Amino acid sequence: MNRKAFRSLLTFREAHPIFSYKIQCVLKCSPEIKRIAQHYTEYNSVKIEAATQYPHKHTTSEKFYIEACDDGADAVLAIDRVSNEMTLTGKKDVPPSANTRPICGIMGTIRLVAGMSVPSNVGSLLGQAVWKAVDFDIISYKKTTLHLTEIQMQDNRTFLSMINSVLTTDGFYFCTSYDLTHTLQRLANVSPEFQEMSLLERADPRFVWNGSLLREIQSQPEVSDRMSKHLIVMKPCRINGKIFEWILISRRSCFRAGVRYYVRGIDSEGHAANFVETEQIVLYNGGRASFVQTRGSMPFFWSQRPNLKYKPKPLISKNTNHMDGFQRHFDSQVLIYGKQTILNLVNQKGSEKPLEQAFAKMVNGMENGLIKYVAFDFHKECSRMRWDRLNILVDSVAETQDEYSYFLVDTEGKVVSQQKGTFRSNCMDCLDRTNVIQSMLARRSIQSQLQRMGVLHVGQRIEEQADFERIYKNAWADNANACAKQYAGTGALKTDFTRTGKRTQMGLLMDGWNSAVRYYKNNFSDGFRQDSIDLFLGNYTVDETEGATPLRTQKDWKFLTLPVIMVVAFSMCIICLLTAGDTWTESLAYVLFWGAAAAITAAVIVFNGRDFVDAPKLQLGPAGSFVTIFIPLFFVFLLVAGGSDSVLTQLAHCPPRMRPHLLYSALE
Repeated sequence: MNRKAFRSLLTFREAHPIFSYKIQCVLKCSPEIKRIAQHYTEYNSVKIEAATQYPHKHTTSEKFYIEACDDGADAVLAIDRVSNEMTLTGKKDVPPSANTRPICGIMGTIRLVAGMSVPSNVGSLLGQAVWKAVDFDIISYKKTTLHLTEIQMQDNRTFLSMINSVLTTDGFYFCTSYDLTHTLQRLANVSPEFQEMSLLERADPRFVWNGSLLREIQSQPEVSDRMSKHLIVMKPCRINGKIFEWILISRRSCFRAGVRYYVRGIDSEGHAANFVETEQIVLYNGGRASFVQTRGSMPFFWSQRPNLKYKPKPLISKNTNHMDGFQRHFDSQVLIYGKQTILNLVNQKGSEKPLEQAFAKMVNGMENGLIKYVAFDFHKECSRMRWDRLNILVDSVAETQDEYSYFLVDTEGKVVSQQKGTFRSNCMDCLDRTNVIQSMLARRSIQSQLQRMGVLHVGQRIEEQADFERIYKNAWADNANACAKQYAGTGALKTDFTRTGKRTQMGLLMDGWNSAVRYYKNNFSDGFRQDSIDLFLGNYTVDETEGATPLRTQKDWKFLTLPVIMVVAFSMCIICLLTAGDTWTESLAYVLFWGAAAAITAAVIVFNGRDFVDAPKLQLGPAGSFVTIFIPLFFVFLLVAGGSDSVLTQLAHCPPRMRPHLLYSALE
C-alpha cells in the first residue's frame, strides 16, 4: 500500500512569563517576602508587558504566512501548502482575506499521514524574559483527509496522539533574547564570533528538543524558536535584608531520550540515557554565580526491559565493546565540564551489584586522573530511616567540591572564579536517590556563594534561614518531580525528605502509590510514550514510500487467549469457593482444578512477560520467543480434574473426530 506522507506545522499559541507564577508562589510566604514580591512586580511590570507583543500566523487556502519573532521586523515566512516551498517575503504580501491569529513562534514541521489543528493546554509556569509554551497547534499542510483510506486515517490519528502526548508533557521553554541551552560559564567563555551567531545556530544541540522539527526552516531563524525540555524555577529571596534572585535550571538532553525501562545505558556515540544538566544560579547586586551538576544513566551498554515483574533484572551486553562508548562519553564530559567525580548510588548487592562492579572496573581501566569514582550504597547506608548518614557522602567529597569551586562574577563584571569540574551522579533511574544528593551538594555550594557575595554573614548557615530553606527545598522537590515524570511517568520518590529534611510516614505511602503507578505505566503504556518521543525527535519518520506502518503490527493470538483463560479460571475458582458442592471432596477438587488453571496460566504469562507488555512499535527489535505450552497446560488441567486413567486413556483410544466432544464433556 503506497501512501503519501503529509507535513504538519507545529506552532505554539500561548506562552506565559515565568515571573507572574513566581509572584503567585511567593505571596504564600511571610509578609517580608511578600514585600519583596511587590517590589519585583513593580520593577518588572513594563518588561512583562513589552514581552507580550506576539507575532501572527496568517492562513489562506494556498499558504501559511508566519511573521518574524523579532519586534518591528517586516520579514514574513511564506509556506506553500501544496509544494511545501518556503520563501521569505514581507508583511505587504499577506492577503487581507487571510485568517489571522497571534502565536509565539514555530515549533517546527513534522511528517504525518496528515494533520489537523489540535490546541492543547500544557500548563503554566510564568516568568520574565524566559517563556514556557502552554498551547500548541498542529496544522495540516493539506486541507482535507478525504483522500486517505480508513487505515491511513487511523494511523494518522495515532501519530497525532503521539505528538500531543509529547507536547502535553510539562516543560517546553524558549527565550528570544537569551540562550537557555548554555550555562553562565559557557556563555562567559565564548568567542565574539559565537556571540554574533543567531540563538538557533549557537544553541547546544543536546538540549534543543525541536531540532528535528526545525530542520526544514532552520534557514529562517527569524520565525523559529528553539524549544528546550527544562525545569526552570526563578525565585526572589531575601536574607539579612538583602534581595537576590535564586534560579534552578535542569536541562534534559534529547540524545538517547526515552522512558525508564526502554532507554538505559548509552548509545554508540556515548550519549547517556536520562542525561540532565542542572544549574543553580544566584544573581545579586550585579554579580552572578552558578554551580553545575549532571546526572545520567551508567555509561555502558546495559538494558532492563519490562517483563511484568516489579523490578526486571538488568542485563549487561556481552557482545559489545563497552570501553569505546564509555570513553566517548567521558571524553565529551571532560571537554564540556572539566574534571569528573562520579557518585554511583546503586545498591552494592542483588541485581544492581554487577552494574556497580562493571562501572568501577571501567573507570579503573581508563586510568584517567581527571575522573574519580565514588560508590555509595544509598539504601544500605540510609536504611531504617537513618537519613543523616547522607552527610557521610557529602563530607567525603567536600574537599573535591572545594577544588572544583563554582562560577562567580563580581559586581563589576570580573570573573572571580571558574568551575573546574562537576559531580556526575547516578542511581538506577537517575531520579530519586540522585536528586537527594544533588540538592545537598547544591546547598553546600550556595552557602559559599552567598557568603562571598555578601548576603550571608561569616558564621551564618543557610539551613538557619527558614524562608529561603522552604523555597529551596520545594524547588528541588519540584525538580525531582519534573525529571521523574518525563522519564518514569510519575512524580519522584523520597521528595518528602527533599521538602522537609526528614522521612515521613505519609511520604512512604506516597512512594508506595507512585511505585504502583510506575509499575502499571512501565508495563502497559510506556511503549506508546517511547514511540511518541521517537516520532517527535525524528528518530522515526513517516516515509512516503512506506507500506503498512509499524503501527499495524498485530499481537499474537496468545496475547488475548492466555489472559482470558486466567481470568475465567480465577473466576471459576472464586465461584467454587463460594458455592458448596455435593461433598467437600468434590468442592475441593473443583477449587484445586480452577486454582491450578489460574496459577499455571499466570506463570506462563509472567514467564513470557515481554510479549505481554506495551513495547515500542516504531523501533522494533527482535521479539522475545514465546514458549508455547498451551496444550501441555491443558492436559495438566485434565489430570487435576479427572486423573490420567479416566481421560487420557479414553483420548488415546477414541477416534480423532470424537476427541473434542470427549474433552468438552471432561471439562463439564
